[in-house]
Amino acid sequence: METAALLKKYNVAAPRYTSYPTVPYWDNENFDTNKWEGAVQAIYASHLDEGISLYIHLPFCESLCTYCGCNTRITKNHAVELPYIMAVLVEWKMYLKLLGAQPKIKELHLGGGTPTFFQPENLQVLIKGILDQAVLTPESSFSFEAHPANTTFAHLETLYQLGFKRLSLGIQDFDPKVQLMINRFQTPQQVATVTEQARAIGFNSINFDLIYGLPCQTINGLSSTIEEVIQMRPDRIAFYSYAHVPWIKPGQRHYTEEDLPVGDAKFALYQTGKQHLQDAGYHDVGMDHFALNTDSLFIASKEQQLHRNFMGYTDQHTHLLIGLGVSSISDGWNAFAQNPKTVEAYLERVGKGILPVEKGHLLSEEDLVIRRHILNMMCKETTKYGDGIPDRVYERLFPLIEDGLVQITGNEISVTPNGKSFLRNICMAFDEKLWAKQPETKIFSAAI
Repeated sequence: METAALLKKYNVAAPRYTSYPTVPYWDNENFDTNKWEGAVQAIYASHLDEGISLYIHLPFCESLCTYCGCNTRITKNHAVELPYIMAVLVEWKMYLKLLGAQPKIKELHLGGGTPTFFQPENLQVLIKGILDQAVLTPESSFSFEAHPANTTFAHLETLYQLGFKRLSLGIQDFDPKVQLMINRFQTPQQVATVTEQARAIGFNSINFDLIYGLPCQTINGLSSTIEEVIQMRPDRIAFYSYAHVPWIKPGQRHYTEEDLPVGDAKFALYQTGKQHLQDAGYHDVGMDHFALNTDSLFIASKEQQLHRNFMGYTDQHTHLLIGLGVSSISDGWNAFAQNPKTVEAYLERVGKGILPVEKGHLLSEEDLVIRRHILNMMCKETTKYGDGIPDRVYERLFPLIEDGLVQITGNEISVTPNGKSFLRNICMAFDEKLWAKQPETKIFSAAI
């Protein structure tokens, strides 16, 4: 079957599998804060030397990017910065009581929202407040997301001095018509300036985020964007499918479905973008990611060390990821937990001295087995059953096998080169909770 036909066939609603079970299938009735705290202490105690990952959600943005599916709070009032930072540090102290003195940090990421909404001196207060109570592993890695239009030299210099060496710039598309539709504005020159400044300061890995399937996006416009990007030579590129979920994100109703490239038009955008990146020397890594062969993400992939968590793909692996801030999700390997989704609810809980966990899930033995298989497929593109592939999994994989996307040798399941673009579909074959209860409403975006 031709690639275009495969893309059309498998363009179904599918999870992104940053976890298993996926959030809509969490069993919150069997979860409470005490169980979560016990899970955190247990997994940390059993992996003391490994260190932990930290994700800090900084939700504020000065304007709404209408394509965005992240948890954000739109405001131009920068007086919100310090009170929010103080609340995050109080939450961190609650976790310190569970972890004990001086936990080891292996990975730290600032996400949003727009982390560069915050003034550099306030980001310094935040990071110093975290690090003053911790130690770093020798291979520790810090990264942050930034808006090219408001990232200053002071942001870059301050964060570099605090240990940040990785930077991710949200670009999406340079086409002025697309930018108008999604209310996201930055010029190639602004991006080039931030990139050049970051490299001069010492940042050693720079990522650009690009999206295909945006309203009014065209082949020529996307090609021009990628040509500009290639000239700047970022170390890695995330090339995502636009997730149209207006039932979750009303801001996406700024435009209509008639403005969106769909079907063959969207598939052509994907194929064109992917080909441009590969022709320029970027290697396909995991799902939606491309990297130069000098980047640690590519190296981790080749060495079978790639990992995936709620922050996406990473070359670092820890069994404990703590999410701080509004809506953040934590992963204790055997359990998940999520904070409240509104700033007010988050601040209220922290203000009362309560660990701000709103919901979660304790993984069963079956969950853990399936989680490992899905993680293997997402990161290593292969997984193996010790005592035979379950019949139900084989039956779900059979159409993918016939279409040349998956191959089976004995008890081992592997993704073919053509199957790399269909990882979400492949992982669905292992997802017992999804098959046991098909969603009655729209909860996932299209796979492609």
